[in-house]
Amino acid sequence: MTLYLAAGRASLSSDAQTNFDRLSETNVKVNIIDEISDLPERLLSDLIIDALLGTGTKGAPRGLALDLIRYINKQDDPICAVDDPSGLDADTGNLLNEAIRADHTYTLGLPKRGHYLNPGKEYAGFTRVIDIGIPAEVIESFDLKENLVTPEMVARLLPERPADAHKGTFGRLYLLAGSRGLTGAGALAAEAAMRSGVGMIRLGCPATLEPIYENKLTEAMTRGLPDVGKKGALALRAFGSVMDDTKWAKAAAIGPGLGTHRETAELVRRLVSKIPAPFVLDADGLNAFAKDRTALEGEHAPCVLTPHAGEFERITGAAVPTDFDAKLAAIRAAAQRFNCVLLLKGSPSLICEPGGQVYLNPLGNSGMATGGSGDVLTGLVGSFMAQGLTALDSAIAGAYLHSLAGDLAAGEIGERSLIAGDLIDYLPRAFEALEVGV
Repeated sequence: MTLYLAAGRASLSSDAQTNFDRLSETNVKVNIIDEISDLPERLLSDLIIDALLGTGTKGAPRGLALDLIRYINKQDDPICAVDDPSGLDADTGNLLNEAIRADHTYTLGLPKRGHYLNPGKEYAGFTRVIDIGIPAEVIESFDLKENLVTPEMVARLLPERPADAHKGTFGRLYLLAGSRGLTGAGALAAEAAMRSGVGMIRLGCPATLEPIYENKLTEAMTRGLPDVGKKGALALRAFGSVMDDTKWAKAAAIGPGLGTHRETAELVRRLVSKIPAPFVLDADGLNAFAKDRTALEGEHAPCVLTPHAGEFERITGAAVPTDFDAKLAAIRAAAQRFNCVLLLKGSPSLICEPGGQVYLNPLGNSGMATGGSGDVLTGLVGSFMAQGLTALDSAIAGAYLHSLAGDLAAGEIGERSLIAGDLIDYLPRAFEALEVGV
């Protein structure tokens, strides 16, 4: 075995010196690298361990360190980074100039957010946190408000499935969705909710579109509601019927494909402050508040808002900042302003509760940037709320399983061909992966 060491003996710390001395008791051959020419053109090794630079490194790599980063990236051997790929800013995910492209990163103590932000995510590869014995009370003393969503966390959140359960055990979801030309959104949300374990779904839609939903959906119940002149848009006079249905439900999901007719928007604004059940608000349910946010800022049941960047700007009046710290400040302010759990969709998606705790979802891929993907997420979040999870836990579980299904789908059919329906098809595998610990 040959070890190439990119440090002279004199530069080693005392602990490193001790371990270096132990090498003399082994059959490991140590080659000290003084310049890049000391290395063969091809290493042909089983593993390259990158421990060139630590997380506390200041400034961009230069000299031999930069030469080694370039050299290692040209090798065909698997690369494992210790704590942080050399040349990557562990806090921002930005490159200091050039960085190691690791296959695996074993980071120490706590996750580093730069490993989950672009472009850092591509350079860190598969990331695993290694416990190095930092006492829990030390970590808690820092009052950290950024959290990484993990499979273990989500597995603990999943509702139990008692052997003697019946459909009422697993909740009732009311879904308000659909307008002419946008019926697919409601169907995707309903199917996703059923696939994630909810007991019953009732879908409220414009009466002229109910036959379409009866044809599209097998498991969900439908209810035709007053239509605006048979235009395929919900009328304001649907208010009473919707309120009756939300009293039946354990949770509601409002928005997929609703459209932007002025009566529909006014219906949503009036419903938000009156619905007795917890609810998730998405898509055109959010767009209804683009000009009048009064009801959203007032008293309402526990809720989850799931905007993408454009919808976030419409409901807050301000664009999502590109700087990550500024983005965190913006979503914290919005969650507090609307007294809601805010799930900002993107890469990565971020979940924030009114107290300021933020949860980063590390999964997802570009194939999920397709029409209908957000409707699947709405169905998942609404389903978990109907099954009794809190708004925050529903958003965390929904976002993670949504992305996990997307990653499983992309792994088999590729990102380019992925469509929203594939996310629903792969939900059973996502649940299985969590529940059996794969």
